[in-house]
Amino acid sequence: MITVVVCSIIGAAVSSVLACVPGLHVYNVLALLIVGIHVLGGHGLVLPQEVFVPFAAGMIVGYSMLNTIPSVLLAAPDESALFTVLPGQKYLMRGRGYEGVMLTTAGGIAGLILLVFVLGVIGPKILPLGRVVFSPHTHWIIWCVISFMLMSEWPREGRLGPAGWTKFREAWTPLSMGLLTFLLSGLLGFILFYRSPLPPEIAFQNLMPAFVGLFTMPWLLMNIVSNVTPPPQTHVTSSETFSCSEILKGTFAGGLGGGFAAFFPAITGGVGALLAGAATAWRGDRVFLVSQGTSKLVYYVGGLLLLFVPGLHITRGAGAWMIKSLYLPQTWHDYYMVLASIAIAGAVSVLLVSPLAKASIAIIARFGYHQISIICLILIVGLVTGFTGITGAFVMLVAMGIGLLPVLYGTRRMNCLGIILLPIACNMSGVGPTVAGWLGLM
Repeated sequence: MITVVVCSIIGAAVSSVLACVPGLHVYNVLALLIVGIHVLGGHGLVLPQEVFVPFAAGMIVGYSMLNTIPSVLLAAPDESALFTVLPGQKYLMRGRGYEGVMLTTAGGIAGLILLVFVLGVIGPKILPLGRVVFSPHTHWIIWCVISFMLMSEWPREGRLGPAGWTKFREAWTPLSMGLLTFLLSGLLGFILFYRSPLPPEIAFQNLMPAFVGLFTMPWLLMNIVSNVTPPPQTHVTSSETFSCSEILKGTFAGGLGGGFAAFFPAITGGVGALLAGAATAWRGDRVFLVSQGTSKLVYYVGGLLLLFVPGLHITRGAGAWMIKSLYLPQTWHDYYMVLASIAIAGAVSVLLVSPLAKASIAIIARFGYHQISIICLILIVGLVTGFTGITGAFVMLVAMGIGLLPVLYGTRRMNCLGIILLPIACNMSGVGPTVAGWLGLM
């Protein structure tokens, strides 16, 4: 038991610090750890499950709680934090970035409570039944999600002023760019799924350069070339920040969206947040930030927990897939062990949010917003090149070109998720190989 506690704490602490680096995803770090464990295994050294599983769970919990810091303070979110950018940027430009971080953290704490004390109790009873009910319908559910995403990009401009070509163009340019972004990212996804240019020995990092190019590089570049400088940030929160009503609303919406994303394949936390926001129709920046914090944690950590639920053992998310490559949980002991690890890592992560957020604000104030963005850009390019080579760097540049379309034309960056949604939807519908053949990939 002591081993589980210590490994959970170490995993959460390490991941919490790494989460403050924009674009550095916990799954990339875990993938390298998996490779190292396999190498040790080849030499007869076996890492006990009581060490690796709590450490990995702690890392995922720490990342899902702490990656809010770069999402708000540097606007370089991963794909599950797409909705944090706009409200978080509002708080940042008002000098209340710390408050935005703490609001999202409040949602993460609520998500942690939902997972450990609610799902942890009723999950083994209802989730296996849910799998039986929904499994035959997963393919068309994903297509419905894609349809809703694209239809919700309905023109938001051009409602005022005289009718004419200018009004038409202003209304439909973002929409057409959103559709183009989805299709181009989907094409890139087919290439990476069916004929990846990356060498087989780094197949575990196949999507890393693409996701960095789609989601991290565009915002860092915009930070560098723009003339916007955030005002000095305060380290206090206003009295109205933690409204009980808004936290409850955000928790419900985020839990709904994150749970949907964790249970169904290819659906990410950002997409789940979009669906939950449409379903609940709740508005307000604080509700938005709380719901995103809940959705993000439930998506990442819930996807891991599904692997351990007795009678279920489904694999959702890269974290669960990597753990499964080493160890397949089978008993109630495994389930309670990972629940305890999640609870311990969550407590450690929450304690680290405030000091790490204040440290990040101090570093940005010391070196400057633009300089930090340049340093992060160099670091990310170096990491991608180091992990995946020149070929991976080329994939990142191609993905960056696609990722710049939403930024430049004011459409949703969520459309970049076509990179996984389109190939997986086609594969689950049985037409993936056919489409890949049409594209000359087979």
